[in-house]
Amino acid sequence: MTDRDTTMRRRVLLGTAATAAAASALGISEIADAASRWAARPPKGFVRMSLPGRVVRVHKTGSLEGVQPKADAARVMLERAMTELTGKKTLREALAQFVHPDDKVAIKPNGIAGKTSKKMAASKEVVLELVRGLVAAGVKPANITIYEQYASFLVATRCVVDKSLKLAPEFPSGIKTAVHQNKDAVMDAIRVGGVETKYVRPFTDASVVINVTQLKDHSICGYTGAMKNITHGSNINPHDFHEHNASPQIAHLYAQEVVKSRVALHIKDAYQVIYDEGPIDKNPRRRVPHEAIYVSTDPVALDVIGWKEVDRLRKENGLPTLEGARRAPTYLRVAGELGLGIYDSNRIRLRDVKL
Repeated sequence: MTDRDTTMRRRVLLGTAATAAAASALGISEIADAASRWAARPPKGFVRMSLPGRVVRVHKTGSLEGVQPKADAARVMLERAMTELTGKKTLREALAQFVHPDDKVAIKPNGIAGKTSKKMAASKEVVLELVRGLVAAGVKPANITIYEQYASFLVATRCVVDKSLKLAPEFPSGIKTAVHQNKDAVMDAIRVGGVETKYVRPFTDASVVINVTQLKDHSICGYTGAMKNITHGSNINPHDFHEHNASPQIAHLYAQEVVKSRVALHIKDAYQVIYDEGPIDKNPRRRVPHEAIYVSTDPVALDVIGWKEVDRLRKENGLPTLEGARRAPTYLRVAGELGLGIYDSNRIRLRDVKL
């Protein structure tokens, strides 16, 4: 580890008592206070379900129509994944463990890979079933926002019909859309690893965030899944957090109270996987069908499982592992050390369901 890496790790702000003391020693406790002021609080008396280390994967052969999931497959697979995760009988009951009717819900899909090819993005079918489940759980459509960094990313998901951000007609009336372009922020600045940043308005306006991400190789950080879709997809200067393979920055960005207090559920749309040359879908030979949905409340455990899957596909296709390619996602180990989730594979409980 370089001296700069060590310095960056010392400067992380966590919002816990121990870290607040460390921040104070560095003379930046006022920044930590700002981060705490922007922490989300659930409706009174409501406790969101948290299941550290638990991941559910549902696989269904024949679930794709071309490069997109079939609508009926997305519905069945998401409900099964969520009921397996929570022990509830329906998608509505499962989502009610994470959202309250009084919540303002933000959904963050991932559309960057498909911004040019339109063949690889978190899919409309999964987001639509999630939205329908949230409405069934009592959330008002006007309190649900689907947001992305740029209009082209949101168009790639097919949740909107064009860059006007008009929702696809299948969605319930009243659902909102937003793009932030890395500049729409109202919160106080915080400092992460010595770099000042803010999280964007669609993120901070929400009392709870649901992450609809993908499973992809990433040319900088090795693997991109649950954590990076939130950290680099929801702040005003993601480009300032890419040095050293974006490690430990991804972990440090996620460790902020403004993030930890909001993101309650991760849904990984893994109908397709990019195992090399990601995150943009620029080489169709590096994109393969996977026909799966993963769900978890633990972003670290979920990304560890995804990292293993990318490595498996790389080896099957004659490529070195991410570690061999000098792009191991070491930020996941840091995230585990910071208590953001379970990193140790022996403690991760993967429930594998085949339909």
